[in-house]
Amino acid sequence: MTPPALVELAVWLAALLGSGYFLCRILTCFLTPRPNLLWRGILLATLGLSSHMIIWIGDPNMLYTFPLFFLLLFLGTRGDWVGRVAVILIFFSLIMSVSALLDTYPFSETRLPSQICRTVIFGLLYLLLRPRLPRETVTLPRRLWKLILALSMMPLCALVAVVLLSSRVWISQEAHAMGLTQGLVVLPFTLATAVALLFVILALADHEGLEQAVRLAGLREVYYQGLQREHQQLRTLRHDLRNHVTALQGLLAQGEGQRAQAYLDQLVRSPALSAQRRFCDNETANVVLSAKAKEMEGRGLRGIFQVALPARLLLSDADLCALLGNALDNAMEAAEKSEDPVIHLRCRVEKGLFMLQVENALAGDEAPDLATTKEDKTAHGFGLPGMREIARRYGGSLEVTAAQGRFLLTACLPQ
Repeated sequence: MTPPALVELAVWLAALLGSGYFLCRILTCFLTPRPNLLWRGILLATLGLSSHMIIWIGDPNMLYTFPLFFLLLFLGTRGDWVGRVAVILIFFSLIMSVSALLDTYPFSETRLPSQICRTVIFGLLYLLLRPRLPRETVTLPRRLWKLILALSMMPLCALVAVVLLSSRVWISQEAHAMGLTQGLVVLPFTLATAVALLFVILALADHEGLEQAVRLAGLREVYYQGLQREHQQLRTLRHDLRNHVTALQGLLAQGEGQRAQAYLDQLVRSPALSAQRRFCDNETANVVLSAKAKEMEGRGLRGIFQVALPARLLLSDADLCALLGNALDNAMEAAEKSEDPVIHLRCRVEKGLFMLQVENALAGDEAPDLATTKEDKTAHGFGLPGMREIARRYGGSLEVTAAQGRFLLTACLPQ
């Protein structure tokens, strides 16, 4: 190869790697890549090569690119499949609209400037999104991912209509020329819509995070109000202790042993002496378990908690709250309908692993896939999928089994 050709090849490779890098940095904030380094390399290569495909209005290259692009990104990521499909379609619309704009209009005759401009545009997009990009991968409930998936069809359909359906093979030269004119409007609209959808996902994720924080704050408020009530009751009991002792002495002096025993039983049942339990050293776990224990008592259920968690966990407070809360909510719903009201929870950190196990009796009306049995499925049934998503995000696992009248949930996450 001649020196100019080598320089051109080097510039093209640098542009390709640059585009792949910027797109990968954005993508991994919306989708969780597989931990295997090979898959991360495949994602980088897929995004880099697809973003530098020659695409112009009326050319079928985009049609050939889509299946491989979709398959490799879907296989190379983890999480809710609806969310993965939605994000992949958004990224495809974004990348192809940039390529079609550059290859059709300003650089229809020169390829290298088009390749360089792609990298510049994706770099600017990364800088635009960077202040809003979260440290952890975005997570949304299935219902919101379905909404995003429906909205992602808008830029995709617009892209297909202007790039593929205006091919000169299928329509006249006049219609193709009209397609070129429409592309000046439709392609920027497609690009802007795809970018706007990424911002929508980030906004929805922020909203979900705030809701989780509000729920956790509510549980903390209930927990600390209980502590304050117990403190006040202890102060009152200490203040009245002399009177109680005097009353007991009087009863015993009169030979009223039974009345003295009844008086003692009444004191033992005092709320001041049944202090709020502290399950472990972790404050968030104490907050959630205390609230759920009181809820169990109110619903006539019995909870057996064996918990040994340190004060600090790699697991965020919101995720810990979601794991414990959803597991116990599902268990209470089933236990209430069964003849066995006991719920057994074990949770500890050992040998670098966070382990959670919840066992309860089956109600008998569970669906084969353990989905919710409630009529309002739009408001329920997100517990297990949400817990699985948390486990996947931390590189762990969550398994559920239902056999011999018992339900067992087991979660194991690296710590």
